[in-house]
Amino acid sequence: MTNRKAAIIGGGVIGGGWAARFLLNGWDVAVFDPDPEAERKINAVLSNARLALPALSDVPMPPEGKLSFAGTMAEAVEGAEYVQESVSERIELKHKVYAQLQQANPGVLIGSSTSGFKASDLQKGSPAPENIIVAHPFNPVYLLPLSEVSGSEKNPPATVEKTVQIMKDIGMFPLVVRHEIDAFIGNRFLEAVWREALWMLKDGIATTEEIDEAIRMGFGLRWGQMGLFETYRIAGGEAGMRHFMAQFGPTLKFPWSKLMDVPEFNEELVDLVASQSDAQSGMYGIRELERIRDQNLVGFLRVLKERNWGAGKVLREHDEARAAAFHAQTDSAPKAEPLVMAHMQVLPGWIDYNGHMTESRYYFANSETIDAFLRLIGAGMDYVTAGHSYYSAETHIRHLGEARLGDRLTGTLQIISADEKRFRSFVRVMRGEDCVATIEQLCLHVDMKAGKTVAAAPEVWAKLKAIAEAHAGLPLPEGAGRAIGQKKG
Repeated sequence: MTNRKAAIIGGGVIGGGWAARFLLNGWDVAVFDPDPEAERKINAVLSNARLALPALSDVPMPPEGKLSFAGTMAEAVEGAEYVQESVSERIELKHKVYAQLQQANPGVLIGSSTSGFKASDLQKGSPAPENIIVAHPFNPVYLLPLSEVSGSEKNPPATVEKTVQIMKDIGMFPLVVRHEIDAFIGNRFLEAVWREALWMLKDGIATTEEIDEAIRMGFGLRWGQMGLFETYRIAGGEAGMRHFMAQFGPTLKFPWSKLMDVPEFNEELVDLVASQSDAQSGMYGIRELERIRDQNLVGFLRVLKERNWGAGKVLREHDEARAAAFHAQTDSAPKAEPLVMAHMQVLPGWIDYNGHMTESRYYFANSETIDAFLRLIGAGMDYVTAGHSYYSAETHIRHLGEARLGDRLTGTLQIISADEKRFRSFVRVMRGEDCVATIEQLCLHVDMKAGKTVAAAPEVWAKLKAIAEAHAGLPLPEGAGRAIGQKKG
């Protein structure tokens, strides 16, 4: 099957983040950037992304797409389904880029990473304005899910819908902006905070570090999982937002902020900000800061994912969509060979201090394989809810190889023996043609309320029996029945 292709025009921090996001979600990516350092910079961003994005996933990532660097825009956009433009914020440059892209690939959809230009500004002079739209991300693009999608009256609904779907396909949260507005939603909000911070800095009220501490030690933690209005709604207590507005609404007339009064942007202000910022975090290199940021974001996002809340809900939905595709690649009927029951990948959270898959994950790999098998024979969660389940009685794991970060694993299952009350399974955890572990297990069918072994439901036993009969002619797996420490001979 041919991968989908995206063209990335502009290989800076944002363009590199987009390239990583598409690549790690299985798209082929062609990058065009005349900067002779573009390839090095993109690969540096990609290296960080490979450490971070898979750590948010609980299902295997798709095979990474192919990265190429094009000598021309026409070469980059050839065969591309989508283009993400991330060049400098100069409208004349963007118009020049769109003209070349649309000449080379007239019908291609072009999304712009612009931080402030409206879609109608970007579309001026274009022969096909309907195919140019804003898709504004937040850094790091490969981790943060928000993409502000903003079109103009020249973009038909189908163009907006296609952009939204592409964003969802790479695990992002597309937020469609209702009306055209400069800087969209996020940046308008950030600009207000930025201006106020510059005034407090210039007036000597707080340093860059103190302002950052106010954010990250206080309201920033609330915003990250509830936003602004929901945070204030809770601040109103049981009476909710109406009480909060009654209590704090009058402060809107207080001279607390200088939002419409902007400090003069000059070298003095730049030096003040830069010197304090360098002193605050200059002991770390940029790439090191990026990795620290990424690790913190991964931890925060995983907590949200466990609770199916905020950005974590987007991660869960993306996992579920990809998990469905992997489930479709497993066996669904008896056959005279071990059944392919699970597809897995060694994720960052699976490895130990040696860089190998940690011991508990071998048992987890067996559980994933057995759980899929139980669903196949009709003993899944609905069966458990009804009061019956298969319990593990004995388990023997043999470690035959070393699985490392990023390795793709397959769990296959062979039934050695079975009757109405039990089955004995032999799972192989495969890395390609290599077996990295085997897990032999005896499972008993249990009436959970009575707490004793009973016969399985007739329909479950019928499916298990059919698989056991299909496997009856297979040779006993090498290593089956071995005791710990027993010689192989």
